[in-house]
Amino acid sequence: MDSREVRAGYMDAKVGSIKIHISELKIGMFVSKLDRDWLETPFLMQGFMIESLDDIDTVAEYAEYVWVDAVKEEWVPPETRAVSGSPIAKAKSYVNKVDAQQEHRAALGVYREARRLTKSLLDDARFGGVINTEAAKATVKDCVHSVLRNPDALLWMARMRNEDEYTSEHCLNVCILAVAFGRHLGMNESELEKLGLCGLLHDVGKMRVPQELLNKVEPLSEKEFNMVRAHATHGRNLLMSSPGVPNVAVDVAYSHHERVDGEGYPRKLKASGISDYARIISIVDAYDAMTADRCYSRAIPSTDALKRIFQDRGSHFDERLALEFIKCVGLYPPGSLVELVNGLIGIVLETNNRFRHLPKIIVVMDLIKPLEKEQVISLEEVEQRKLDKTYLIKRALRDGSHGIFIREYREKGLVFRY
Repeated sequence: MDSREVRAGYMDAKVGSIKIHISELKIGMFVSKLDRDWLETPFLMQGFMIESLDDIDTVAEYAEYVWVDAVKEEWVPPETRAVSGSPIAKAKSYVNKVDAQQEHRAALGVYREARRLTKSLLDDARFGGVINTEAAKATVKDCVHSVLRNPDALLWMARMRNEDEYTSEHCLNVCILAVAFGRHLGMNESELEKLGLCGLLHDVGKMRVPQELLNKVEPLSEKEFNMVRAHATHGRNLLMSSPGVPNVAVDVAYSHHERVDGEGYPRKLKASGISDYARIISIVDAYDAMTADRCYSRAIPSTDALKRIFQDRGSHFDERLALEFIKCVGLYPPGSLVELVNGLIGIVLETNNRFRHLPKIIVVMDLIKPLEKEQVISLEEVEQRKLDKTYLIKRALRDGSHGIFIREYREKGLVFRY
């Protein structure tokens, strides 16, 4: 938590950075650079606020000198300030009620049914029907209950893609990711259900856009691009005509492509006109799209997607929410494909909240020699027991690297059998 007092209507603006010794680091300082490559540390990127003494101790393990931003107060006009009542301040803290292995069994059924229902909902919208709101709410409720028990299992399934069913899987994945993010933010169960419904229905307007445009590989003309952009308006209209859809879901369908700098669409809203729910879905929507194969672009690793969100904070995305989302997703979210220093390729099964760079993985390939058998490894246990630095993760890979696709492991029956 930033210890500086902030006056209403003012915000801190960076005016350069200064180099200091780690002994001078204090709570409330923003570290913008380390004296070593960030890839050699467990930090996701160079740029984070010191919020506790534990943060200082952690930085001290990896750096002797750091660069911190010098700041001054800057007046922010009311029309560009963040709206009040932000869910960023944690109202509730959650702990995992079951381990990921146990929840995976329950989550598999939840995911399969949610996937079937999402496709059905979008098909109804495509053929001129209205949204089955009660079925959508029931599906979201099941997803919320799974995420509240342990988010890793459902997040793992959200990484399993089928390019031919991009829109329906994207809507479901945004729902799941948004609920997990809302849990991280401390939103209560009722708020999580509203947020999840917003994610599930945010792109429903694309069902009123010609499918050949959505699937076009070549660059769109200006006219075609405007037709695709119109999905936000189509979504608002469709949801307004569907009984029982809450106003917040209508707003998110209409506003999830707005930007806090006022350069978004369809209305070029300034920050104060964009709801917190729309800001959250905007970030999650972009992240899921970047990490998925689409007909016109290939997926990028999670770490690269988070770097882009970090770079676009304060212009495209709400800055505070963007930073919180990066913390929530972490270095290697469930379902990530990673390469270790020793040449092993693994799929992340379970995150490690204490040591984010040392998750639990299943090894599926060896780049050095033939793999004798697939095995589950806790990188934290390996490092603590053997101090073997070759078991550190070298880099994150995109789904499909080395011919490894997460969905194929679902089809082979990988269901956390360890």
